[in-house]
Amino acid sequence: MAYRDEICEKSQFPFVEFAKNAKIKCNKLRLKYVFSLQVVVKQLLINKKLNIMNKRLSVGLSVLGFGALTWFVSSCETLPTPGTGSNSLEKPNLPTTLYDYSTGVIKGSTLDIKSFLQNNAFNKRGGFGNVFFDPSFGASDPELLEAADKYSNASVQLGRVLFYDKKLSLNNMVSCGSCHHQKVGFSDAMASSIGFGGQKTSRNSMAICNPIFFNNMFWDSRAAGTLDLSTKPVFNHIEMGMENDAMLEQKLAAVSYYPALFSAAFGDDKVTRNRISMAISHFLSSMITGNSKFDAVSAGTQQYSQLEQMGHDLFFSDRARCSRCHAGDNLSAPDMPGDPYGAPTVKGTANIGLERQYKDPGKENGNFRIPSLRNIELTGPYMHDGRFANLNQVIDHYSHGIQPHSHLDKNLKDNQGNPVKLNFSELEKDALIAFLRTLTDNKFITDPRFSDPFAN
Repeated sequence: MAYRDEICEKSQFPFVEFAKNAKIKCNKLRLKYVFSLQVVVKQLLINKKLNIMNKRLSVGLSVLGFGALTWFVSSCETLPTPGTGSNSLEKPNLPTTLYDYSTGVIKGSTLDIKSFLQNNAFNKRGGFGNVFFDPSFGASDPELLEAADKYSNASVQLGRVLFYDKKLSLNNMVSCGSCHHQKVGFSDAMASSIGFGGQKTSRNSMAICNPIFFNNMFWDSRAAGTLDLSTKPVFNHIEMGMENDAMLEQKLAAVSYYPALFSAAFGDDKVTRNRISMAISHFLSSMITGNSKFDAVSAGTQQYSQLEQMGHDLFFSDRARCSRCHAGDNLSAPDMPGDPYGAPTVKGTANIGLERQYKDPGKENGNFRIPSLRNIELTGPYMHDGRFANLNQVIDHYSHGIQPHSHLDKNLKDNQGNPVKLNFSELEKDALIAFLRTLTDNKFITDPRFSDPFAN
């Protein structure tokens, strides 16, 4: 018991207080036994990544699991009230004066977000985060241009509320923010996230990392940008469970705080799926992370340590090959037209030799989207299935663990077509990790503009 209390104290997530705040009796047995425990373990894992918990957590969790399960079932048999919980408000707590979401900063340079979105609408590939205007791409996309034109501080504020509101799920149990936590770079702390009914998602929740710059979204690149992505989880039968547009629109229209928010964003209080999509996409597009040490060094205002500089030089060398896939200011797939990963058959994905036979084919043939490495220190577990717990394991994979596959990415093959053996030394591994840690943007993960407005 004493050890459990020590873990609770370190995690800043006391079980007793959680139980006291539980207000409604579980209606579904699977939720009673599964959802509560998973929420608790998730919070512990998030805090572990922030170095709040010590190395004994892995032992403690196995003991804690059964104890917490018994505790929740026997002592209260409850779950937090839908849409509330131990750290939630009934209504969003919003600033008197709107936050400014008009610009973002990367490498010391300021980006006008609305102008960027408008420029990107001038191509037919679809989705925020494509390429700047180029006449060769033809006329603008009307839907994207309308969304870009309506970008405002008020629409982003609406999107922020929608992103964190559990009322967007069928049973008011989860929100977008339930699987994308700000303090861990808007990733999740689990290999698989927990949906509205207590079921696990089939893939790891990707971190939200400058989505305005992405041409392809999700692990299988099935969405072309934030507008395309925005409501897919809402209607997913595991994630949030809404059945159709009418159900979502009618439900939100009946919520007291939405008429004023929709009116401020769009001129009247009509709730439509299109407006919901636009608002959420605006919030996502406003989420610019570009205030890391990496950015400061690029802007000439800081310097790397000797180990960080070694890792930087190795990362961008042919020896390590990292920058062949993680390129540009966002350290993500070069997937614009004509880029190595820009073809429609690839769409920013690669087979990195995780398995000889993939249970999950990804986009196809074991190809999964190449993510940005910004805030990578915070966003484990890693890969589409969360198989790697830490960056050491990730680097070990590229060092000597790449599996042969007929569709293995060419950048991971040697001159004979076999999986490359990079065989990093311990010093090289330490240097790479030191550099990757310079990609952490501490301002981004504490910025109140992106925080949960329902939190106490």
